[in-house]
Amino acid sequence: MTLTENKKNAIAFYKMAYEGNPQGAMELYVGEEYIQHNPLVGNGKQPFIDYFNRMQTEYPDKSIRFIRSITEGDLVALHTHQIWPGKEEYVTMDFFKFDSQGKIIEHWDAIQEIPKTTQNGNTMY
Repeated sequence: MTLTENKKNAIAFYKMAYEGNPQGAMELYVGEEYIQHNPLVGNGKQPFIDYFNRMQTEYPDKSIRFIRSITEGDLVALHTHQIWPGKEEYVTMDFFKFDSQGKIIEHWDAIQEIPKTTQNGNTMY
């Protein structure tokens, strides 16, 4: 797979899971093994599916916008803007590792609530 295809697939995977179809995202975009580094989600495919199904049930009106994506070797990094009920806004940075068949096999992320003001006057994007 090419870097461009991996980037496209990382975005499609994240969007599909986030918008309520984590089972389909796993089936289409993930390899045999799925290693999870987010401490709020269990390791493997089923814990991921369970987590995103719960998020969809509890927060059906959440939204995500992909700001930028970067690829290097077998990694894709995504920088997103998320809006959750109550108008809570978050910036996230997700990293996905791909196998040689172009399937996601590992995930890391960091999330931060977007502050109302900053010391430097810059946005999170």
